[in-house]
Amino acid sequence: MLDNLTQRLAGVIKNLRGQARLTESNIQDALREVRLALLEADVALPVVKEFTAQVKQAALGQEVIGSLNPGQALVGVVHRELTRLMGEAGAGLNFATVPPAVILMAGLQGAGKTTTSGKLAKLLREQMKKKVLLVSCDVYRPAAIEQLRTLAHQLEIDFFASDTSQKPRDIALAAHDYAKKHHHDVLIVDTAGRLAIDAAMMEEIRQLHAALKPIETLFVVDAMTGQDAVNTAKAFGDALPLTGVILTKLDGDARGGAALSVRHITGKPIKFVGVSEKLNGLEAFHPERMASRVLGMGDVLSLIEEAQREVDHAQAEKLAKKVKSGKGFDLDDFKMQIVQMRKMGGVSALMDKLPAQLSQAAAGSKVDDKQISRIEGIINSMTPLERAQPELIKASRKRRIAAGAGVQVMHVNQLLNQFEQTQKVMKMFGKGGMAKMMRGMKGILPGMR
Repeated sequence: MLDNLTQRLAGVIKNLRGQARLTESNIQDALREVRLALLEADVALPVVKEFTAQVKQAALGQEVIGSLNPGQALVGVVHRELTRLMGEAGAGLNFATVPPAVILMAGLQGAGKTTTSGKLAKLLREQMKKKVLLVSCDVYRPAAIEQLRTLAHQLEIDFFASDTSQKPRDIALAAHDYAKKHHHDVLIVDTAGRLAIDAAMMEEIRQLHAALKPIETLFVVDAMTGQDAVNTAKAFGDALPLTGVILTKLDGDARGGAALSVRHITGKPIKFVGVSEKLNGLEAFHPERMASRVLGMGDVLSLIEEAQREVDHAQAEKLAKKVKSGKGFDLDDFKMQIVQMRKMGGVSALMDKLPAQLSQAAAGSKVDDKQISRIEGIINSMTPLERAQPELIKASRKRRIAAGAGVQVMHVNQLLNQFEQTQKVMKMFGKGGMAKMMRGMKGILPGMR
């Protein structure tokens, strides 16, 4: 996500090192590169112009104090302006209404409205303890109703049945009545999309809005459409009183210009971003954290929050005791680490939130989700005794384990070597040898070499 922009901005900052202060001359050169980086990232031209003007005004003549160099000083200015550009503070959903709070999902076909409706329902239930009802008013695409029904069943969330013979307004009002009678906190209404904006679609969604009076009208837009995402958001904003934007497929867009443009152009806050295809791949949008990610600083706060939500605390406490004692860490514990990592979106999702230097180091270690799955498969092919006492695994056992996991014996050997490295690090950590542990850190992540 946003890789190209991050790399370009890192280059700009590197070129400023060694200079005594930020001057009009060196800022001008740096801003020329920043402007090109933003345009390449598909940021809208009016946004680029205003952003660079604000950065120049804020940075000009700024003294480089303490241990900061000009590059670091410019990072501070760019970080503040990026945060301002994307909306200063995160904007949550508004539930200040008599239940059910209606959330109307709008957007073009293919933007990911239906999947995002399911993801949002899951997020509201798990993080905010809301009782959610899903309904589809897309009577033009039978697969849309079935898709949402399947998602609701998969997520164990209530679904209000509808079919293509009904009118969207009738479906919406019936669903609202059902939600009220069955004490649902939130009603999420998935609407029809088109391949392009047309008058009939806009009129239909206006009627739905008038009938339901939603507390939130969220525009779902595909981040990979670049500048078109901004234009589409503006068209919907002119037709509907939008309360916010959800950017989908941000993980598939290395440029990310829509994330930087859409708030400025529409005046509506980005409330959520889709960061993976998985059903837990929807995150609340925090402008300051996104600015940190763009500048290669990572997003450790989001990583910690995700760990608190997804990690099994009882298992983590059990592992902590083993680490403290310096003994007892076995292959079952090693596998537990892998399962916890997968719950948090896999290696790629974790790397995206790490600061650039750590992320690059990990990438250089050839860590990937495929390798993680292979490690899990090998451990699953072992007996409980072998997992508890890996030293028992000799040639004949290795051949049996490899055959059971569908891999080669060399892969079993690699896993055992990685486990041994991790075990050593755990022992160092248990004995308080932090310096030794840092030197042995390459073995801490399963799959790192």
